[in-house]
This record gives sequence, structure tokens and C-alpha cells, in this order.
Amino acid sequence: MDQATYWLKQTPDKPLYPDMQWSRPENKLYAGKLLIVGGNLAGFSAPAEAYTEASMAGIGTARVLLPNALARTVGRVFEAGEYAPSTPSGSFSSQALGELLPMAHWADGVLLAGDLGRNSETAILLESFISKHAGQLTIAGEAAEYFLQIPDTVVKRPETLMVLSLAQLQKLAVGIRFKTAFTSDMDLLRFVDTLHAFTANHGVYIVTRHLGNVFSSAHGRVSSTRLPETQDDWCIKSAAHASVWWLQNPSKPFEALTTSII
Repeated sequence: MDQATYWLKQTPDKPLYPDMQWSRPENKLYAGKLLIVGGNLAGFSAPAEAYTEASMAGIGTARVLLPNALARTVGRVFEAGEYAPSTPSGSFSSQALGELLPMAHWADGVLLAGDLGRNSETAILLESFISKHAGQLTIAGEAAEYFLQIPDTVVKRPETLMVLSLAQLQKLAVGIRFKTAFTSDMDLLRFVDTLHAFTANHGVYIVTRHLGNVFSSAHGRVSSTRLPETQDDWCIKSAAHASVWWLQNPSKPFEALTTSII
């Protein structure tokens, strides 16, 4: 297939889908509901940042689910937090599924934002959650590390977006034995070809960064957006904005993800 048929390029001042920016819900009642999940006793900056960025992106209502080990300290400074059972070490316990599933059912989209820590009970919780929840799911940053150990559960799951570093994308491709490796020395043409093939063959959507571009890919289509390399926190910001645009445009995932970058 000719690369020109599946690779589209945009810049911040020349968006590919300007009409999407002008047709957004003006009333918060129609701007969607997002559930953000993350945090552990050692920190909650990722879900807090995701909440801030989702608000900036125009979400109607956002809720944040944190482990209850954070309630005493975080509750004083972060009023948006809601809480679920935690392990003795302060990460989500497997019992948190009782709170997580109903909240996910309420939402139009779920964002696993990170700061989840490294805990075997949390791993069990997340694997159980994605097997039971069928709605839109975005997995970002550190949260993705849990699923890189069980990659088939995400690449075969419908309605799933992963916002990944290049190193994480490499691990994902290796984990499912994809025929071509993503490497740091790939030029843009080869990188786009590989990303095109990856999402054409697997249902998962991908947002990642390489050579000064943020790439969005869904169903074999790829967009690139040239952005400066100054954002250390690009992953959480991109995931929050992508989650909001996608849930507001559920029938146009590629266009929504592409537009969310700018």
C-alpha cells in the first residue's frame, strides 16, 4: 500500500481536522464523563495531572479513583479524589474491583494514568478489570508496564488506546512477537511503515513519540504532529487529552486522537 494513503501530517497551526475543533460540545452535560485511575501511597501526581489536563481538554465530568491509603493525606489537598481498598503497602488491592467496575460503567471512558506502584495484587486487579470492562480504555505511562507483561490482553482488546514511550512500544511489539522491531534508529519512513502494519494487524490504538513527532495510529492509519521536545510529561498530558477527544468522538478514533495532540 502506498504510504501516502495511510500517513497524514499536521502541525499545530495546520490541523488535519479543523472541523472537529469547532464542533465540540459547548455544554458540560454533553461533554462526556471520564474516570481516571491511579496513585499509590508514594505518590499521586500522574492521576492529579491527568485530572487537570482532562479539565483543560474540555471534559464534562471527571472522577479520580485513588487507593484509600492516600485518603488521609491527599483528601486535604485534592478534593476530586474518591477511594478504593488498598494493600498494606498502599497500592490498589484486588478488592478495589468492587469500586472500579461500577465507576467505569458510569464513565464514557477510563484512563489508567499511572503511579500505580509495583504490586502483585494491583496486577491482578488490572488484569481482572480489563477482562470485565468493555468500554473505552486508555493506558498511559507507568500503568502500561503492567500490561507489557501480558501484552495479548491489550492488543486483542477492542476500544483500547496505549500512550507509550518508544521503549514501551518496543517491549509491546516484542511481547506479541511482531515481525518488525521498533528501534530508536528508525527513520520516519520506516517507523511509520512499522506503526501502520502494527495497528493494521492489531486492534489496539497507539500514541507515541519519535524523532520530534507525536504519532497517533488506529486501524493502520498514522498521523504525525511535529512538536518540540520540551515536554517531559508529554505522556500523561497526551493521554488525558486523547481520552477526552476520543470519548467525545467515539466513532472517529483516528481523527479524535490526531486532533487531541494539538
